[in-house]
Amino acid sequence: MTSQRALAEEYAARIEGFGPISVHRYFGGASLRADGVQFGFVMKGVLYLKADEVSRGAFERHGCAPFSYAGASGQVTVAAYYEAPGEALDDPEGLSGWAADALRAARSVPQRKRGAS
Repeated sequence: MTSQRALAEEYAARIEGFGPISVHRYFGGASLRADGVQFGFVMKGVLYLKADEVSRGAFERHGCAPFSYAGASGQVTVAAYYEAPGEALDDPEGLSGWAADALRAARSVPQRKRGAS
């Protein structure tokens, strides 16, 4: 079985046009970052990409579900990240396009300063 990190590194290697993409530990999975900005992660073998108001509809039209997990009080849905479309995973050009949109969405979120309360 492929580790979450190995799978994230495989996706990172297939994404073109960004320059280097780094892979970091992320809870029980692995995150993908470009220039220090997280735009996706792999959790339980699934690639999730950052979504926003501009891109969310495209994920939904492709039948992609938002990230969710079982919390203490029930299922928690995180609409900021959606599954990558299955057809894009085997197509470096398609995957790169989805990843570029995810990076755009991630960069549009104001970054919190470290140590700020």
